[in-house]
Amino acid sequence: MDEQALLGLNPNADSDFRQRALAYFEQLKISPDAWQVCAEALAQRTYSDDHIKFFCFQVLEHQVKYKYSELTTVQQQLIRETLVSWLQAQMLNPQPEKTFIRNKAAQVFALLFVTEYLTKWPKFFFDILSVVDLNPRGVDLYLRILMAIDSELVDRDVVHTSEEARRNTLIKDTMREQCIPNLVESWYQILQNYQYTNSEVTCQCLEVVGAYVSWIDLSLIANDRFINMLLGHMSIEVLREEACDCLFEIVNKGMDPVDKMKLVESLCQVLQSAGFFSIDREEDVDFLARFSKLVNGMGQSLIVSWTKLIKNGDIKNAQEALQAIETKVALMLQLLIHEDDDISSNIIGFCYDYLHILKQLTVLSDQQKANVEAIMLAVMKKLTYDEEYNFENEGEDEAMFVEYRKQLKLLLDRLAQVSPELLLASVRRVFSSTLQNWQTTRFMEVEVAIRLLYMLAEALPVSHGAHFSGDVSKASALQDMMRTLVTSGVSSYQHTSVTLEFFETVVRYEKFFTVEPQHIPCVLMAFLDHRGLRHSSAKVRSRTAYLFSRFVKSLNKQMNPFIEDILNRIQDLLELSPPENGYQSLLSSDDQLFIYETAGVLIVNSEYPAERKQALMRNLLTPLMEKFKILLEKLMLAQDEERQASLADCLNHAVGFASRTSKAFSNKQTVKQCGCSEVYLDCLQTFLPALSCPLQKDVLRSGVRTFLHRMIICLEEEVLPFIPSASEHMLKDCEAKDLQEFIPLINQITAKFKIQVSPFLQQMFMPLLHAIFEVLLRPAEENDQSAALEKQMLRRSYFAFLQTVTGSGMSEVIANQGAENVEQVLVTVIQGAVEYPDPIAQKTCFIILSKLVELWGGKDGPVGFADFVYKHIVPACFLAPLKQTFDLADAQTVLALSECAVTLKTIHLKRGPECVQYLQQEYLPSLQVAPEIIQEFCQALQQPDAKVFKNYLKVFFQRAKP
Repeated sequence: MDEQALLGLNPNADSDFRQRALAYFEQLKISPDAWQVCAEALAQRTYSDDHIKFFCFQVLEHQVKYKYSELTTVQQQLIRETLVSWLQAQMLNPQPEKTFIRNKAAQVFALLFVTEYLTKWPKFFFDILSVVDLNPRGVDLYLRILMAIDSELVDRDVVHTSEEARRNTLIKDTMREQCIPNLVESWYQILQNYQYTNSEVTCQCLEVVGAYVSWIDLSLIANDRFINMLLGHMSIEVLREEACDCLFEIVNKGMDPVDKMKLVESLCQVLQSAGFFSIDREEDVDFLARFSKLVNGMGQSLIVSWTKLIKNGDIKNAQEALQAIETKVALMLQLLIHEDDDISSNIIGFCYDYLHILKQLTVLSDQQKANVEAIMLAVMKKLTYDEEYNFENEGEDEAMFVEYRKQLKLLLDRLAQVSPELLLASVRRVFSSTLQNWQTTRFMEVEVAIRLLYMLAEALPVSHGAHFSGDVSKASALQDMMRTLVTSGVSSYQHTSVTLEFFETVVRYEKFFTVEPQHIPCVLMAFLDHRGLRHSSAKVRSRTAYLFSRFVKSLNKQMNPFIEDILNRIQDLLELSPPENGYQSLLSSDDQLFIYETAGVLIVNSEYPAERKQALMRNLLTPLMEKFKILLEKLMLAQDEERQASLADCLNHAVGFASRTSKAFSNKQTVKQCGCSEVYLDCLQTFLPALSCPLQKDVLRSGVRTFLHRMIICLEEEVLPFIPSASEHMLKDCEAKDLQEFIPLINQITAKFKIQVSPFLQQMFMPLLHAIFEVLLRPAEENDQSAALEKQMLRRSYFAFLQTVTGSGMSEVIANQGAENVEQVLVTVIQGAVEYPDPIAQKTCFIILSKLVELWGGKDGPVGFADFVYKHIVPACFLAPLKQTFDLADAQTVLALSECAVTLKTIHLKRGPECVQYLQQEYLPSLQVAPEIIQEFCQALQQPDAKVFKNYLKVFFQRAKP
């Protein structure tokens, strides 16, 4: 062994030594006989250092896992002997090995077991047991080996090949036949021997029983002697959590419904008579969490039995099962209402499934109705925040409570399915009594009362939020509660959770305000003052900004009387906060986006005439434009890079805000109809100079580009005069990423305006292509993954651009570039189809080729194009799919092949018999294709149904590839 390298195994070693140790490990893995050195070191206990022992096991593990079949019989025997002699040595060691070494050794034993048990080592367990006997150290290792074997054989998280899965099934079958009864006997002996003297070994053994019970004969475990022992363990403090888990696994085992019912019932009787059902006397919450999981398992098992029995028509036994379920409900409720959320959370599954049964029954008994009500009250109580919840700095405990609340919400939804009237009445009772005295009630009770009203919207679903029409009693109850909510003054409650819940609920039930619009002003004031957008908490301000925009959008028809007032009141929130004035605005720039959008919506959807809309929009956007000009000048002069970055950010926000206002326009309310074209054209003229700013190019270009995208949609052809100069600036000193983001803009213009932009496209076509080729041809480091990916994405963008041009009926843009340039472009498309193993780009290239053939491939096409078809396009359709990298099992590649088929069909369509003749007499014979296959190919190509040829082509290339 390289002693120097081994020094690097110590966690405290410096990085050079650690690197050397890693390299040494890699070297030993490759070496054909290094494992022998490690085996010897383990067998003879050469090293006392734990990290070196662990290292030796790692080398052995690698050998057994990946290279075992390369060893001779003698070498395989040596590995077995090494492990057994190491195990023997453990019996005599004064000190047990560290846990991490014992676990690693167990893994190696388990790997060897799955490799050898069926062939060379059928006596594996007997050999191990004969070494360990009842020695506590040996038993510990034996149990660890069993757990490692279980995870090799049945762990759902490990992905196995179908071959391994078959092998594992065979191993389990063989074990059931040959050794499981002996193993079970050994577990019983271990439990009996150590239950009072060695809790660690006993718990390990209980874990093994729990793991194996899922796939061995249950009667070996579910019998009097085992169950009585386990129940005994339930009364021993250090064992009872593991015993609980073990019983849970037994109860969870799939079996005949009647047998399962008997098993669960006998267990319950014993547990009840032993006093385990008296939850209030138990103080150990960790144990109760496990016990709750066990009760949940028993309850759900009985429900599965009931479902099967009903399905089989066995009404008598189903009745018994339901009776058994009903007798567990009182215990379930005690656990559900428990103050510890883990205990409560563990029983929710049983509770949910029980409600599902009640939903299926036509009539509920009084007791069942009382149960539903009790579950409802429990859910309402458990939804409440506790005193410790930290709203300002939410950590892991808070996140767990939020998850737990989601589980309770599912229960509430299920309660609504069982008895919607009862749920509505209960919520109304709680809501009304709480809001009557909200000033003197604790925040968590007020929050949960409003929360319940909020949750009703999903629990009692209606289409399109129509909660206030239809069912009269429900509509009036909800209307009543909403009226109370908005008139009670509870929006002034001094706790963020109540404030947020108020706004969330008001927005969720926005349809209420179309029924009672008189409440809109007071809610708007709540949004706009210290309760909402000017609240002392940033979290509340941020959420309110989003909710305010939703509220205004959904009630835009009711907003008309308040528009000017709102716009005046939000004036200060629209301030662009430049970096230098130190003024911390109330809202972040992301929140301001919502306020700008809201302002846009108010103006555009108002009933004002176009002149008034234009004036308001100008008032909204002029301050942005003025600020933009000043900041751009400052940026040009800024020296410090940090200051440049913050100025560029601020400029970008200004453009973003202007962009966002344009989202208010629609087909019904266009920019033109609202008289706002001029304002946005002014914005364009203000923002475009930023493209020629040499500083912070990325940030500025990206903002202006997004604005242009919006303006192409909103301003239509009025935007066209600005495109040429904008494009020119964006093509200057650009990187792959700039081009990649610029091309979609050109695609959008091409697809939208088509022939109108033909002159512009013809003019910028080659400059754009030169910029793309220049970037693609730049040398990059061989293993620079990100540069390679950027080039791949740019190549795709380039082909997408050509596809847009040809697909928009603008092929003359390419045709008018001069013969040499046209050829260069066509050659790049052929290369894209054949040479780069990128099926997405290949698919696009074949789409371009088939489009060009369709446009130019006829008798009156451009001179020389027919030659190009036969010299380049036809070969591309064969060379691409014949490449090794063209994987016909990959979905994207199959799509590329499908477009390749379309290309060949289009060539046949345009060139007729001449194409078939060329394939038959020249091209396919040059590929050494057999005459009968050539015949078959040409027949398939001439089929009128394109699908037939697509399917044939796939088969053709599958056969052709070795």
